[in-house]
Amino acid sequence: MSERRLPITAPAVAGFRRHCRRLRRRCRLILLPAFALALLYLAYLSFSSHANLPFHAMNHGPSNRENLLKRKDLEYSPYFTNISMTRYELEPPKSRKRPRKRYALCEIQFLPAVDDLVEPAHYENFTQFSLNYILKEEVPGNGFFKPLFGGHQSLQDREETYHAKDQTLHCGFVRGTNDYPSTGFDLDANDRRYMATCHVSVSSCIFGSSDYLRRPTKSRIGSYAKKNVCFVMFMDELTLATLSSEGHMPDENGFVGLWRIVVVKNLPYKDMRRAGKVPKFLSHRLFPSAMYSIWLDSKLRLHADPMLIIEYFLWRKKAEYAISMHYDRSCVWEEVLQNKRLNKYNHAAIDEQFHFYQSDGLVKFNASGQLPVLPSYVPEGSFIVRAHTPMSNLFSCLWFNEVNRFTSRDQLSFTYTYLKLRRMNPGKPIHLNMFKDCERRAIAKLFHHRTNETTDPPPANLRLDKTSIQG
Repeated sequence: MSERRLPITAPAVAGFRRHCRRLRRRCRLILLPAFALALLYLAYLSFSSHANLPFHAMNHGPSNRENLLKRKDLEYSPYFTNISMTRYELEPPKSRKRPRKRYALCEIQFLPAVDDLVEPAHYENFTQFSLNYILKEEVPGNGFFKPLFGGHQSLQDREETYHAKDQTLHCGFVRGTNDYPSTGFDLDANDRRYMATCHVSVSSCIFGSSDYLRRPTKSRIGSYAKKNVCFVMFMDELTLATLSSEGHMPDENGFVGLWRIVVVKNLPYKDMRRAGKVPKFLSHRLFPSAMYSIWLDSKLRLHADPMLIIEYFLWRKKAEYAISMHYDRSCVWEEVLQNKRLNKYNHAAIDEQFHFYQSDGLVKFNASGQLPVLPSYVPEGSFIVRAHTPMSNLFSCLWFNEVNRFTSRDQLSFTYTYLKLRRMNPGKPIHLNMFKDCERRAIAKLFHHRTNETTDPPPANLRLDKTSIQG
C-alpha cells in the first residue's frame, strides 16, 4: 500500500520560512562581531611583534635594549632615558591593585599592672659623658650669613661629634644674634613650662594638616600614666584650625582627651616631613627634665600603657634606645630603590647622600657573610622608645643632623649613623633594641595619612664641598 502524506498547507510553509530567516539573522549577529574581534586581534599581534618599536625593546630582554641604544633616531626619545633606570622603574604600572599584605601581631608579655614596675638598679650603668648644645652662632663679616635652625656645621665639626665624649655640638634650636629673627619652632612660654615638668613623655606631631588627631585608647592607659605621663601633640596653626573645625577643640587647659595640644609657630623647614623630625629626634631638648620618652607617628594610635612599654622594651632588654625593624625591607640599598621608585624624594639628593655614605664605609646588609651588627639595616621609624642617657641623646642629635644635612628620609641615615657611632667608639656601646615590627603593631594601631605624600625638593643646606671633605 503506497504511503500517503498529509498535504502541507500554505500557513505552515510561511511559518517555516520565517523561522529560517530568524536563524540566519541570529547567526549574522553572532558571527560578524566575532569576525571583527578576530581581525583586531590579528592586527594587534602583528603590530606588537614588531621588534623595532621602543616599548617592545624595553620588555624583551637586554639584547633588544642594546639595539635600541644604537639607533640614532631615538637619541632624544623619552624611552632612551628610561633604559638606564633600575628594573623597578622599568616595570610598567599595573592597573590592577595588588592585594594588601596582612601582617600578624605578636603577643607581648607585659607585666600585669603598673604597680609591679620597679626600675632596675643596674639600669643607669650606661656610658657616661656630658653633652652641651650650641645655642647661638655669631655672624661672620661676609654679609651672606643666614641663621639656620640646624646651624652651620662643617664636615670636620660633624666628624668630631661622633666621638662619645664631653662636648658641645649642634643639635637643633640654633639661633642667630639678637639682630636676627628666630630660626623657628617657637613655642608659647606656658607650653615650655609645662614640658619642663615632664619626667616621662609621649609625643607626636601633625604639621600642614596632614593627618587626623588619633587619641590614645584610654581603656589601655593606667591611672598612673594618666596622672604622671605627658601626652603632647605638636601641631601648627593650620592643623589646629582644621582639627577645631572637625570638633577637636582644645579645652581651657589646652587638652583634647589625653593630648596636650602644643602649637608650634614659625616652622624651621618648608618641608613638613623634615619639620616633623624635630619632635621625633629631639625629645631630650623639648623635655629637658624627662628621663624617658616615647615617639609615635600621627598615623598611629597608642594601644598600651606607656610605663609598661618602657619596662618591656628598655628595662627588660637592658636597652637605652628601642626602634622596630622594617616590616618588608632589611637593606638600605632596597630602601633607596623604593624611595626612588615611589618618588619619595628628589632622586639626585638621594644619590648624593647614598654615595657619600658608601664612601664612608656603608655596606649592604650582611654583605660580609658574618652575623650582622643589627637584625635589619632599615627601621620602621614610626615608633621609638628611649631613655635620655648621654649615648641615646648623642645618637639622636647625630641622626637629626644627618636629616638636616641630607634628605628627610630618615630610614636612609639610621644605619649609617648607628654604625659610624659604634665604629668610632670602641668600648662605648649604645645599647640598642631593634625589635620586631609585629610588636609595634601590637601596641599601636596603624591608619592611613589624611593626604598622600609628595616629592620633596632637595635640602637647601646640602653642603658637600671637596675642601670640607678633605678637612
